[in-house]
Amino acid sequence: MAKKKSKNKSGSNTIALNKKARHEYTIETEVEAGLELQGWEIKALRAGKANITESYVFLKDGEAYLLASTITPLHMASTHVVADPMRYRKLLLKRKELDNLVGKVNRDGFTLVALALYWKGSWVKLKLGVAKGKKLHDKRSDLKAKDWQRDKARIMKQSNR
Repeated sequence: MAKKKSKNKSGSNTIALNKKARHEYTIETEVEAGLELQGWEIKALRAGKANITESYVFLKDGEAYLLASTITPLHMASTHVVADPMRYRKLLLKRKELDNLVGKVNRDGFTLVALALYWKGSWVKLKLGVAKGKKLHDKRSDLKAKDWQRDKARIMKQSNR
């Protein structure tokens, strides 16, 4: 009797996270975008060789590009290609989404920050956030709230015993 193929694959579909973005910025909305990648980049992403910590998105001529993200090339996979790990990568968005992002960035003063890089089926997707920068007092108040939530959970756990 043949085995049934399970649809749930083991492991996570996340390639890279930008944890620093949520600390530095207040995220208003999140948008999912595809990436235009080369073959050696896909092989490197499958090996988990990506970093989007300092990356951001800029808009030029009605197109969106990912900047300052690093995809380290594999030595065996890119022997015939000169690989640039810091190249601009075009984001694949619908025209309506692009127009919305252009309006928010130009008119409202938001910035576009890469939040996560992940697999969706066989496609690589980028979750980008429309964000505003936090002031120092905002960061402190967020840390206080986080500490209070942790302390409150400890108190509730002890009171239930």
